[in-house]
Amino acid sequence: MKQTTLDALLRVYVKLEEIIRELYNLADDAVDRGDYDDASLLQARANILYEQMENIDVIISELGG
Repeated sequence: MKQTTLDALLRVYVKLEEIIRELYNLADDAVDRGDYDDASLLQARANILYEQMENIDVIISELGG
């Protein structure tokens, strides 16, 4: 894998990590307010992005060294 591709994947990984953390925090806030439908939606989106982040991590680990 070219270094530019590896660098791009690493940047995306970090950004996804931040977005996921924010979504989980927003879900926690929604639970605190009793907005369980919103909390469920936010958590579901975070879970999907987390899976994608894990997939990127595997690619980085396997191809990036």
